[in-house]
Amino acid sequence: MKKKIGSGSPWEDIVGYSRVVRVGNVIEVAGTTAMDGDKLIGKDDMYAQAFFIFKKIERALLEAEATMDDVVRTRMFVTDIKRWEEAAKAHGEFFKEIKPVSTMVEVAGLIHRELLIEIEVTAILDVN
Repeated sequence: MKKKIGSGSPWEDIVGYSRVVRVGNVIEVAGTTAMDGDKLIGKDDMYAQAFFIFKKIERALLEAEATMDDVVRTRMFVTDIKRWEEAAKAHGEFFKEIKPVSTMVEVAGLIHRELLIEIEVTAILDVN
């Protein structure tokens, strides 16, 4: 089974991607930012952006019939690694008990100059 879930963003058709792809029991959530339509959430606030993104990812997972408990990997791309603790705080609020493997790397920039972080996740549903 392969299921593609879109967010309705016009960029999905222009660029050619899906917000979420589920293949069997594996779910991949595309890089997610703190944009709510054309509005940036949490300007100059890494924690606020990360928290908003995790909520957005949580909703996307629900559409794929999964939850944050199913997340096995997170990848966080930050524009200033010196602010890692802000992103880590939000991550911990969602994953303190789940403890997926996680990667955080600094990048030169994201698609919008005021974005401080982009996050993607992998979830695997229990096959039992």
